[in-house]
Amino acid sequence: MNKNKALLKYILAGLFLCFVVFSASYCHTSNQSVKDNFLAKVDSAHSYLNINDTVKYVGAHTCMLCHQNIYDSFMHTGMGESFDIATKQKSSARFGNHEVVYDKFKDFYYHPFWKKDSLYVLEYRLKGHDTIYRHEQQINYVIGSGQHTNSHIYRVNGYLYQAPITFYTQSGKWDLAPGFSDGFNSRFSREVGLECMSCHNSYPDFVMGSTNKYNSVPNGIACERCHGAGEVHVKAIQLGYKVDTTKAIDYTIVNPAKLPVNLQVDLCERCHLQGNSILKPGKSYFDFKPGMKLSDIEDVFMPKYKGMEDEYIMASHMARMKMSKCYLGSINNKSTNPLKPYQNTMTCITCHNPHVDVRSENDNYFNTICKNCHQPKSCKQITLEIEECNTVPAFARDTNCVSCHMPKGPTIDIPHVLTTDHYIRIPIKNEDKKKVKEFITLYDVSNDNPSAETRGLAFIQQYARFESDFPLLLDSAKHYFADNTPAEIKKNFSPLVDIAFYKKDYNKLLLYVGVMQPRYVLDSMLVHKDYANTDAWTAYRIGEAFYQINNMRGAEAFYQKSVSLAKYVLEFNNKLGATLVSLNKLDEAEKIYDFILTQDPEFVSALTNKGFIMLRKGNAAEAKSYYDKALALSPDDKQAMLNMAGWYIYQKQFDKATESLKQVLKKYPSEGQAKTLLQQLKGMGNKKAA
Repeated sequence: MNKNKALLKYILAGLFLCFVVFSASYCHTSNQSVKDNFLAKVDSAHSYLNINDTVKYVGAHTCMLCHQNIYDSFMHTGMGESFDIATKQKSSARFGNHEVVYDKFKDFYYHPFWKKDSLYVLEYRLKGHDTIYRHEQQINYVIGSGQHTNSHIYRVNGYLYQAPITFYTQSGKWDLAPGFSDGFNSRFSREVGLECMSCHNSYPDFVMGSTNKYNSVPNGIACERCHGAGEVHVKAIQLGYKVDTTKAIDYTIVNPAKLPVNLQVDLCERCHLQGNSILKPGKSYFDFKPGMKLSDIEDVFMPKYKGMEDEYIMASHMARMKMSKCYLGSINNKSTNPLKPYQNTMTCITCHNPHVDVRSENDNYFNTICKNCHQPKSCKQITLEIEECNTVPAFARDTNCVSCHMPKGPTIDIPHVLTTDHYIRIPIKNEDKKKVKEFITLYDVSNDNPSAETRGLAFIQQYARFESDFPLLLDSAKHYFADNTPAEIKKNFSPLVDIAFYKKDYNKLLLYVGVMQPRYVLDSMLVHKDYANTDAWTAYRIGEAFYQINNMRGAEAFYQKSVSLAKYVLEFNNKLGATLVSLNKLDEAEKIYDFILTQDPEFVSALTNKGFIMLRKGNAAEAKSYYDKALALSPDDKQAMLNMAGWYIYQKQFDKATESLKQVLKKYPSEGQAKTLLQQLKGMGNKKAA
């Protein structure tokens, strides 16, 4: 019996050993097979394998292991230094007790300072020599390489906002940030969205259903933004794959220099073409990969004005270059060398090595490139006839090409900055320059044949984001979206809603909604979640239309829809809460405001509205604390000021209420509610006197 057990044990052990050997052999064979199949796929590739969405990013430090010199050089370029944590090493700014920016329109002072190793911006207000308001905001990130500017971003639970002051390195001064001057100072509430972040940085971990919330953000533009995800390339190298790149293309990783000219230009255009970006349906700013056609992902429109040909914005390099004869005259030139498709064409890398900081190149470097195509003597004969070039010393007229044909000038969107105009041309005499600005049209820089719908969306967005004082843009947009039949309204529903919303034609908007009956038809349309929150915005604008005509039931339904599609857009939640208060659903509204304040404890409207709910519930002390917090963050917030006046009235502190209402009218002279309450308080005072 014992012998049988031993024999059985021996047999089982042998079978187990065979199984292990077989398994190991099988795994080895299987792994070898996978390796062989992978390398065979790489060897036979005729298109870039890393464009596929399944390919993972490996990070710049992995690239550095094999490309140390390129990495070291690139990390000191404008792209490599584009974004980082706010440290003294990152900042190019000047600091001191006298570094103060004053906004005369909003009557706020700003002072940047370091508290140990943390950067802060102090916002304060003076009355005489007394400080009557102050707020310190810690800065988490510096955006910008310091070549032109350092702007500043702060973070609240992942929500990113821009601070109101920027350091302009060329002029060596602090001033209000671009877009914050001339009465447009939004203080600490400007959201930093995905479109901005995805160009000023490598791809962030963005929270869908928000407009400015991130789980994490990288520190600067890295290798894979221009070369594509590196997983396939790294795997191929580790498995021993080699290719002589002087004779063939390595399709495991994009080399922009070996892209066809149009795709190479598209790659640079992705970020060096700031304009009115219209994403294709279903696309996001994550979808473009090096080697793709940009027009498959987005169309970028620019306004064209008669008489303003010399005006340009900061990131207009591609739009301006595409206006140049140097570019236009070369785009049809075909290279005979497939490994250098740009050889006979002017592209960005004709003049720029993206791995080398442009600040390290002098004029001679660029002038030599010009002379590869142009004879200096012909240039000299032309420039001698031009008044403004006569100021150039004679010895330099035929050598310093860039100074005349690509002059540095101010940008119309960023103050205190001079940048090179990439519209290469023969300069015109001063007296020939047009001075009357006349809008002509929007044109698509990235696509010669955009669809009619895309053109229409561009006009809507041009109005909404850039030129809200030019309502004719909405009329131009309407031309592309018919609304004569229910079928046309259904087809063009979202843009029609947008146009009516921006025109404040709420009855027209709700007429469109009425056509989409029964209700489930519209409900079935507004269901998609995407990074742009497209359907959520449509639902929100319908809710706003109902709110404006005082139909709170309708407003509640569509605000609920917008929140269900974009939970982390806090303004959607805020308006839903306000509607619930109007419907006397105080407990539901309170939950909404509690959620907002867990996300952003400094959301002023939520603090104000939570205080109102507390007062409605009879908790005056808690209501006051919320109003105090709101006004400590935003002393000129109209609703918070009105609510505080209401609190004083509730407490029968009529003198303080009167003073509060006078402060409201000092800031907002046409505020009707304040005038009415003040009149009522005067009436009460007259009755007491009588």
